[in-house]
Amino acid sequence: MLVLVAPGQGAQTPGFLTPWLELPGAADRVGAWSDAIGLDLAHYGTKADADEIRDTAVAQPLLVAAGLLSASALGSRTAFGAVSGHSVGEITAAAYAGVLSEAEALSFVRTRGLAMAEASAVTETGMAAVLGGETDVVVAHLEKLGLTPANINGAGQIVAAGTMEQIAALEAEKPEGSMKVVALKVAGAFHTHHMTPAVATLAKAAQALTPADPELKYVSNKDGLVVATGADVVARLVGQVANPVRWDLCMETFAALGVTGIIELCPGGTLTGLAKRALKGVPSVALKTPDDLEKAAALVAEHAA
Repeated sequence: MLVLVAPGQGAQTPGFLTPWLELPGAADRVGAWSDAIGLDLAHYGTKADADEIRDTAVAQPLLVAAGLLSASALGSRTAFGAVSGHSVGEITAAAYAGVLSEAEALSFVRTRGLAMAEASAVTETGMAAVLGGETDVVVAHLEKLGLTPANINGAGQIVAAGTMEQIAALEAEKPEGSMKVVALKVAGAFHTHHMTPAVATLAKAAQALTPADPELKYVSNKDGLVVATGADVVARLVGQVANPVRWDLCMETFAALGVTGIIELCPGGTLTGLAKRALKGVPSVALKTPDDLEKAAALVAEHAA
C-alpha cells in the first residue's frame, strides 16, 4: 500500500525549483501557471532568497506548483493507494487525487496565500516546533502560554503558533521533557484563530470550484479520516486554515490502511522524516531533486507489481 504525501509551508528553500525546471516541458508548464495566477513561480523558485519565499503569498503557490511538477514526473497513479497533504500540501493532494484540476488548485492556493498573508499582517505572529516531550504535557504548557498546538505531527513533534511574544516565552520556557524549540520559516500563526479572516475569503473562492470525488483514498489532516466526496474535501480545505493539522492521526490512518511505502513530493524530507520515527520500517522516498525520481520509480514499480 503506497501512500503519496505533500509537504506544507516551511519546506521551501532558495533555488529548490531549479533542477525541476530542466525536466521536459516543465518550464512551459510553470510559465503558464505563473501567467494564470499572476505570480512568477520560476523566479521565486530559482532566484529568490529565503526571505522572499518566506512570504506566505509566494510560498504557498510555489509549494503546490513544485508538488504538481514532481507528481507528474512520477507518472502513473495506479500504484498509489492513498494520498494526503500537510497544511497547504492538502491542495496538492486534492489535485493528485482528481478532486481539483491543476488550474483550480493553483488558483485556490493563490487566493489562500494572499488571504493568509493579509490575516497575518493584523498581528505579528509566528510558529515554532517543540521537539520531544509527552503530547499532553506539551499541549498543556502551550495553552498556559496562550499558544495553539497548530500542528500535532506525531513522532515527538508539536508546532506551536501565536504572537511573537508568546513564541519568545516558549523559547525561554520549554515544556517539561522537551529537547528544544525551533522557530519555523513561516510568516504567521497558521491553523489558529489568527487566520479566521481567511476562512470567509476561501469559502467564497470555493464556490467557483467544481470538485470531483477522490480517485484515491484521500486522508484529511483535520482528523485523519478518509474523505469520500469532493465537496467534503473542499469544505475541509476551507476550514483547515484556522484549525489544527493532525498529521499524527494521518499517520495512524496510513498504518491502519497497511502502508508499505511512502513517497513525499517536492520539496520532500519533512514528512518522510516524521514517518521514519512514527512508522518504523516503512520504506520512503523524499523527492528533493529529479535525481530522487529513480528511487521513487523503483518503489512505485515494486508496488505496481
